[in-house]
Amino acid sequence: MTTATDVLDRMVTAIDAERLGAYGVHVLVGDDEAQHRWRSDDRVDIYSVSKGVSALAAGIAVDDGLLSLDTRVGDVLTTMDLGDGVERVTLRHLLTMTSGIDFAWFGDHGVRWPDLAQEMLRRPSRGPGELFQYSDASTYVAMRMLGALVGDVRDWLLPRLFDPLGIHDPQWHRCPLGWIIGGTGLQLRTAELARIGRLLRDRGVWNGRRLVSGGWVDAMHADWVQTDPSGRPGRFARYGLATWAGPGEGWRLDGLYGQYVYVDDARDAVVTITAHEETHDHRLVEIAAEALAVRAPDASR
Repeated sequence: MTTATDVLDRMVTAIDAERLGAYGVHVLVGDDEAQHRWRSDDRVDIYSVSKGVSALAAGIAVDDGLLSLDTRVGDVLTTMDLGDGVERVTLRHLLTMTSGIDFAWFGDHGVRWPDLAQEMLRRPSRGPGELFQYSDASTYVAMRMLGALVGDVRDWLLPRLFDPLGIHDPQWHRCPLGWIIGGTGLQLRTAELARIGRLLRDRGVWNGRRLVSGGWVDAMHADWVQTDPSGRPGRFARYGLATWAGPGEGWRLDGLYGQYVYVDDARDAVVTITAHEETHDHRLVEIAAEALAVRAPDASR
C-alpha cells in the first residue's frame, strides 16, 4: 500500500531536483498524512484557489436554501443596471466563467471603478453558458450575490467553514466597497489549506460533521466546461465550479505561482501545495499526480 510518506518522498525528491520554488507540501492518503516544508508555514495569498473556497461558500448557501445555481444575478443584485442579455446570467454561469460578459479583470489589476460588480454587469452578455472567459470578476460578482443575502461573506463563513476547520480569523483581500474579492486574495497556511483539501476529498464532511453537501462537492467537478472551442487538450482544457480537470485522474483548485489542492478520489488522496514558482508552477501539480500514480511494491512477492 502506498503511504503518504511514500508520495511525499517522491515529491520532495522531484521538486528539489527541478529546483522548484515550493513553500510546503501536505499529502493525505486515507487517514495517513505527511508534510514537508522549505520555509515556515506562514499565511500566503492562495490566489485563484480562493475561487474554490468561494464555491464552497456558494454551496453552503445553496444547502441552506438561500439561492440556487439557477438564481439570476438580477434576482439578488436588484439595484444593478444590467447590460443586454445579463438578465439571464446565473450563479452557475459566474462560477463556471460562462457569463458571456467580456470582462477579464484580475485582482492584481486594482479596482478602477466605483463598483466592480456594476462595471461588469453593465456590459452585454454574448450568450450565458456559451463562451468561457476566466476572470476574478466573475467570482467576485458571485460573492456579491451571496453578500446581498448574508452580509459580509468572510464573516458569514467563520462559523460555517473556517471555525470548524480550525482556521482562525483568515483575511481576504477586499474591494474599495469592502466586499471580498472572492476570486483571489484569501490568505492561508499550507496546513490550513490542507484541511479544505480534506473536506473536498471527503465530500463535505469534517471530523464527522457535514459542512457542505456531498452533492455540491461532486457538482464542483462533474460537468466540465470546454474552455477552448477547438476542444484541444491541455492542463486548462476543462473547468467546473471553480475547479480544473487533471492532471491524470484527479481534479484541482489551481492558483498563481503554484498554489494547489489536488484531489485524487480513486486513491482516496489529496495533495496540498503552496509555493512561489514563477516559471514552471504547473510542474508542482504534475509531480503530485505522478507521485500518487506510482504503484506500491507487491508485498506478497
